[in-house]
Formats: sequence, C-alpha cells, structure tokens
Amino acid sequence: MSVASIGRAARQSVSGLPRAFWWLWTSTLINRMGAFVATFLALYLTVDRGYSASYAGLVAALHGLGQVVSSLGAGVMTDRLGRRPTLLIAQLSTAATVALLGFVQQPAAIAAVAFLVGVASNASRPAVQAMMADIVAPEDRVRAFALNYWAINLGFAFSSLAAGAIAQYSYLIGFLGEAVLTLVCAILVFLKLPETRPEPVPGGDGASGEPPVGLGTVLRDRRFMGVVGLSFLMALIFMQHSVALPVAMGEAGFSSADYGMVIAVNGVLIVALQIPVTRFIEHRDPQRLLVISALLAGYGFGLTAFAGSLGVYALTICVWTLAEIVNSPTQMGLVVRLSPVQGRGRYQGVYTLSWSLAALIAPLAGGFVIDEFGAAVLWTGCAVVGSVAAAGYWLLMRGLPAESAVGAAEPAAEAETETETEAASA
Repeated sequence: MSVASIGRAARQSVSGLPRAFWWLWTSTLINRMGAFVATFLALYLTVDRGYSASYAGLVAALHGLGQVVSSLGAGVMTDRLGRRPTLLIAQLSTAATVALLGFVQQPAAIAAVAFLVGVASNASRPAVQAMMADIVAPEDRVRAFALNYWAINLGFAFSSLAAGAIAQYSYLIGFLGEAVLTLVCAILVFLKLPETRPEPVPGGDGASGEPPVGLGTVLRDRRFMGVVGLSFLMALIFMQHSVALPVAMGEAGFSSADYGMVIAVNGVLIVALQIPVTRFIEHRDPQRLLVISALLAGYGFGLTAFAGSLGVYALTICVWTLAEIVNSPTQMGLVVRLSPVQGRGRYQGVYTLSWSLAALIAPLAGGFVIDEFGAAVLWTGCAVVGSVAAAGYWLLMRGLPAESAVGAAEPAAEAETETETEAASA
C-alpha cells in the first residue's frame, strides 16, 4: 500500500464526524493522558508510604468499589441533569479528590479518598458514551467508538510512560498533574460542548417531564441485560492481563521487565490497528464480529497455558488484543442500538457497571484459581468462558431488528454546520 493510499484511508476514517465529537474525543485524550494515579497508586502506597501489599490491595478494591457505586448513579444523572452537567460534576470532583489524595496521610483517610476518587472518575463514562451516541449518526457509531477507544489507549500509553518518569521525582506532582489535566477537560467541556440530551417525550409522570425510562426499565430489558452479562464475561477475560498474567509469568521464572515488554504489545497493536481494523469491520454483521471476538479472547488467553517463552506470550497477547479491537466498538454500538433515546444514560450506566464489577472480581478470581488449581486451569477457564460468551452473542442477536436512524444526533445539530446537520440526521 502506498503512502498516498494510507493517507487517503486515514482521512476517510476520521471524516464526516460532527465537530462536537472531536471536542469530546479531545477531552477523552487529555483525560487519559493525565491518568497517572491509577498507574502508580500501588507503588505510591508500598514504596513511598511504606504500607503493605495487602493494604495497597484494599485501597485498590475500594477504588473499584467506588466505580461500581457511581455507575448507576451517574447513569441516572446523565438522563436527569443532562450529559454536560454530569461531565462537569464528574471532572471537577475527580480533580478535587485526586489532588486531596496526594496530601492525606492517615491510612483510613487514604482509603476513604481513594473510594471517592473511584466514584468521581467513573461518573463521566455514562455521560461521555451517551453524548457520543447523541451526536453521531447510527451508521458512524462503530467508527466513532473505535476512535474514542483509540484515544483512550493512546492517552494511557502516554500516561504510563509519564507516570514512571514523574514517580522518580515526586508522586505529589503526579497527583496534582492529573488534577490539572482533569480541570482542563472540564474547561473544554464547558466552553466547547453543548448539552445533547434529547427533549423528554411527553408521558411518564407528565408534569415533571422526566424521561419515562427508569432503572427498572433497564433491568427488565432482557436482551439488553443479556448484553450486560456477556460484557461482564468478556471483561472477566480481558482483565486477567493485569494480575493473573504477571503472577503466572513470575511463577514461570520471568521478571517484571519481561512482563512489561510483552504487555506493551497490547498497547502498540491497539494504537496501530484500531483504526484500520475498524474500517474493515464497521459495516459487517455485528453478530458474527462479537462471536469471533469472544472466541479470540477466550482462546487467546487459553493459549497462555502453552507459553514457555516471551515470543509465545507476545503471540497470545496479539490474539486477544485483536479480540479487544473488534469487541469494544462493536459492543458499544450494540449497547446504543438497544438503548431508548430517553434512557441512554441509565442504559450506559448499567453497561458500565458490568466492567466495574469485573474490575473487582477478576483479580480476586484469577488469583484464587492460580493459588488453588494452577495457572493452566485459569487459562483453560478463560477459553471456556469465551466459548460461552460466543454462544451467548449468537443466541442474543438472533432476530435483532434493524437499526433505525430515528433520533440520531438531533441535539447536536445546532452546534454543527448545515452539512454536518444533514449528515447527522441521515
């Protein structure tokens, strides 16, 4: 492929999306570039503060618990208050709590503030995802979610490198740096992003004008809750890379530097392949894509049972990273497709809950299985879970109605040019 062809493909990948999407995308990139605390929190507590690994694990669990708590609450806020106010509240709260975490000294205070950081930092996710669904036309959503996921990983790669360098001088600089960059995101949202929440449909309680969709509506939506359950299974698989994989590699005689080298393959591949792969898959059958991604994830981790060298470990990571690249935008597109316009925040909040719960359970489950039964059993279990998820996606999406463009991107129309308005309303 020539340089001109590559350039043309890149332009086609980013063309046609509303201006508001790119401001939201920029906010996501800046936010992830400043995500220092999640990277070095355990090192800060054990190396700088001298606490035990058990205490560091407790703080990490409380941080994850905060994310679980905020998933549903932020979803409701996104529908009731609006996307923009929820984003501003979440980002301002994150900046304040992250900065505070750098100054508190007592163990109980550190644990409590870490919980608040988890609550605040995760509260923006339903709002971002709902806003993206509001402003992007249905036919472009898979591409938009892929670009957003690419920004998340690009920003995380930067923050990981920066966190290592910052930690050598001062952990406090990292806390304050994340707080400042999160404030920049809030300013960007305040200045550049309009409110995109659709006008409430008459009905429901009538007088208040609240959307006629409650959390009970979401929980009774069997097809959607099936997606949430399958998302939880996929998250359980993917999150084995953060605890189970380094532990298993350590037991096999590999160093932390070896783990760092092979896990970097994940980030490099996502940055390099997310956009071209998305161009290939964006108009293909989502049922087939989700089935394939589940099998690639399960058996990619399953192959780890046979890894005996860094090259084989890197190969297994390539397999499940491809699953991640395919699954993330496709599944997000499915979530939006199943969400009623007036309840996008609540639906996104429940979907976010599946990942937050997995973040709590996956490290505990992976460590327990390795301790009690060995790493080979864990990797075999991943293959089994991936197979179950693949069968679930196949069954769940049978007879799924075709996606309608009704209601797509109307709230953002006022902020776009006439051409962009026509594209968003197509």
